[in-house]
Amino acid sequence: MKKLKANRTSTIVLHNVLIAVLAFIWLVPIIWLVCTSFSAYAGMNTSTFFPEEWSIGQYLKLFHPDSVAQFPQWFLNTFIIACFTCVISTAFVLMVAYATSVMRFPMRKPLMNIAVILNLFPGMLAMIAVYFTLKTFNLTNSYAGLIMVYSASAGLGYLIAKGFFDTVPRALCEAARIDGCSEARIFFQMVLPLSRPIVVYTVISSFLVPWMDFVYAKMILNAGISSKYTVAIGLYKMLDRNLINDYFTQFCAGGVLVSIPISILFVIMQKFYVEGVTGGAVKG
Repeated sequence: MKKLKANRTSTIVLHNVLIAVLAFIWLVPIIWLVCTSFSAYAGMNTSTFFPEEWSIGQYLKLFHPDSVAQFPQWFLNTFIIACFTCVISTAFVLMVAYATSVMRFPMRKPLMNIAVILNLFPGMLAMIAVYFTLKTFNLTNSYAGLIMVYSASAGLGYLIAKGFFDTVPRALCEAARIDGCSEARIFFQMVLPLSRPIVVYTVISSFLVPWMDFVYAKMILNAGISSKYTVAIGLYKMLDRNLINDYFTQFCAGGVLVSIPISILFVIMQKFYVEGVTGGAVKG
């Protein structure tokens, strides 16, 4: 018995040490980014981990736009795109998940299998086709085109939400149908109120896609107009070799500011987020 307890203690210690090492490796770049953002030196300084002189000047400069750095406008552009994408994508995901979980219709399983197979292919494979399709309809360099790209395939990511909807008692839905309720009424008035965790999870996930994306934003918003950029493109431009010596610390400060809203949202909604993930993993 003592030997078993000793082995168990050793295993727990090893696990904790491993987690601590991984956490340290993960946190070091974040700590360096935050510390560098408070540096009084505008360019990149790799000679020391902590700044030699501390200042909040780079944060103040972010809110005084110039011809290169227009952070408030970038932030607003990204926020608008993320909000529209969040609403549209969430609606698509929840409706597709409800249809595949609760409703029974011809070709249901083949369509579900096709959606899973399509998700196996990286979206980058369709970049060229997406770009020329948008160009045909004059939707490049427009937020509408970018929102359409982010939202169009959102319904394919229905599996986690479907797994959560599978846990909703079917007796409730059947009783509502017998009473004459339409599918829309069952969905909005019965299923969604019982599915707050997965709704919150879907909202956060949908918001994160445009908030963090660089590739599609760079491809579609390619006119070179700084005021039209999203945060990801704008911050990337600060790393241009002709600008990095003057804007690197502002880039770090911008990275810190961009992470704050989504971090606050995640902390507030963490309980529902975790319940949505675990609840959706019960059934596939």
